[in-house]
Amino acid sequence: MQSCLKLFQNGFVFATVPAAKAMTIIAVSVLALGGVSRAHAEARLLVEVESGKVLQADNATSPWYPASVTKLTTLYVTLKAIKAGRITLDTLFTVSANAVAQQPSKMGFPLGTQVTVDNAIKMLMVKSANDMAVLLAEGVSGSIEKFADEMNDAAHGLGMTQTSYVNPNGLPAEGQITSARDLAILARALIREFPEYDLYWHIPAIKFGKRVMHNYNPLIEHYPGADGMKTGFICASGFNLVATATRNDKRLIAIVLGAPSSSARTIKAAQMLERGFNGEGLSWLTPELGTVDELKPIDAPPPNLHEEICGKHHHKKARAENEEASADDGGDPAAQASMLSNLRGSNAKAGSLLAQSVPSLMPPIVVFTGPPKGAVAQMASTDPKLRAALLAAKSGQSAAGALAAGKPTGTTFGVSSALPTDTFAPAPSDQVPLPRPRPKLAKLKSATR
Repeated sequence: MQSCLKLFQNGFVFATVPAAKAMTIIAVSVLALGGVSRAHAEARLLVEVESGKVLQADNATSPWYPASVTKLTTLYVTLKAIKAGRITLDTLFTVSANAVAQQPSKMGFPLGTQVTVDNAIKMLMVKSANDMAVLLAEGVSGSIEKFADEMNDAAHGLGMTQTSYVNPNGLPAEGQITSARDLAILARALIREFPEYDLYWHIPAIKFGKRVMHNYNPLIEHYPGADGMKTGFICASGFNLVATATRNDKRLIAIVLGAPSSSARTIKAAQMLERGFNGEGLSWLTPELGTVDELKPIDAPPPNLHEEICGKHHHKKARAENEEASADDGGDPAAQASMLSNLRGSNAKAGSLLAQSVPSLMPPIVVFTGPPKGAVAQMASTDPKLRAALLAAKSGQSAAGALAAGKPTGTTFGVSSALPTDTFAPAPSDQVPLPRPRPKLAKLKSATR
């Protein structure tokens, strides 16, 4: 009997053909894609949240440097500490010298500044603040080392067998490794175990004083249904993204690791989500890929994309090890608009997946330093209109619509600073001014080898 081989494209099977013919088709396809290296330098995974079913998998179990998507585990461990009663969202942590010393992206608060857990989490997830990651780590566990132990215990307890952590922010370090498979397991755990805190991973922007900081994940503001989660970049990893979206009660997780740019990872994730929601490529020809937990890990070193992404001969300008320090990324609203415009100009079909803005998006959430504002917390717990506003921001409705629909207006999420309004901004005297941005990026450091 002549051997046969199934052909895959983007994780989906389209035909079963004789092996010899298949090899010819694959060879031509590889040449058309510009060689093997680029295809092998990315990992992609699409998973259903509820069932864990894998819809697409490309290099999904290849080890990878996580970069700032590490902060999802920092969030997970912090929320577990809250659930266990070790801390509360109102607990004040103090900025240490170690936190001050972190590389950008960071809030840049002076030594001794106090920040609530609630505000630190929002800065962590929206600004991707490396100093807030250290503040939470030291506040929860006493030191970065002890917190990393808790991160590893939590990851292994979830079945993230390819993951190990050294720090809470994802800056380059030996032994800081994960995989698309493990990140999907983590994202599912956050969604399923902490639904009351889901606003944390889909806040579009925060406001500190007069400064508004947008989320580095443009999908949240421009892809209908997007509701999370986190971006990441170091030179060795390329551009990473864990994205989630919900439509018609179906929630998906799309993971892209090793993309050549922030724009590329955004479009790749949007395309994956679109195929998942529309069922494209899913037919009787599609093989059963099982659940994300059943994917078999690969025992290999993670690829190092430093030369490809940040090498001196690369056409892109040199950038810092952490993407969020770069002014040309998604956190700047002007940069987001420019990226979307460029995408539509160069790839109309892909760019059309992203809207100029998502309807009913909540305004920037106010964050501040110092203790929580008691008067605001009391109002938030008693005024149904305020509670409805928060619920509406999470569900995409207007506050009036939420009240008219008779939906429950109570919420266990966070404290009052989560409310989507600028009305309760603290007085300027309560805020620590942010340092002015440096005119030039710090000298590029070598990524983990």
